[in-house]
Amino acid sequence: MVNRVVTGAHYGLRDWLAQRITGLVMAVFSVILLVYLLSQPALTYASWKALFERGWMRVAALLFAASLAWHAWVGMRDILMDYVKPTGLRLFSQVLCLVVLAVYLGWTIQVLWR
Repeated sequence: MVNRVVTGAHYGLRDWLAQRITGLVMAVFSVILLVYLLSQPALTYASWKALFERGWMRVAALLFAASLAWHAWVGMRDILMDYVKPTGLRLFSQVLCLVVLAVYLGWTIQVLWR
């Protein structure tokens, strides 16, 4: 039996909560987008452009993308910590994952506010 003395450490509570909150944000955005898609008689470039010209939709899409990146980071970091044992390879993989997620997030910002 492990007897832990809690001294301010969270033991994964912050990551667990981040996964739940980001998952909720992504679910709400997905429902909003699904309702919009089902309410449109025909999807055209003009309808998509009109949707994303609204400021609230751009902010919602950015919030979705940021939540997706954070959700992916927590999940990938946990997977890499559990299954990649050599420290150097694990660090390289984590840095690569962070760089890729940052590039995707930057690309999303560029697309939304171009």
